[in-house]
Amino acid sequence: MKIIREKNREKLIPNPCIRNCCLDDDDICLGCRRKLSEILEWHDASVERKQQILDDSRQRKSHHSNQ
Repeated sequence: MKIIREKNREKLIPNPCIRNCCLDDDDICLGCRRKLSEILEWHDASVERKQQILDDSRQRKSHHSNQ
């Protein structure tokens, strides 16, 4: 059986989980800095939404490390 792949297939964005899962008082993971709601929606999120989640979590990491 051959697997046919689409030419315009969306790029895959890997899950940013680093297996250091612990939520703070604001329900933000101390490992990947995603909100609980973002973690829960990750599997079904579009590529654009995943990129937005990554951008937001990077901002949280940057803000957290500057405190």
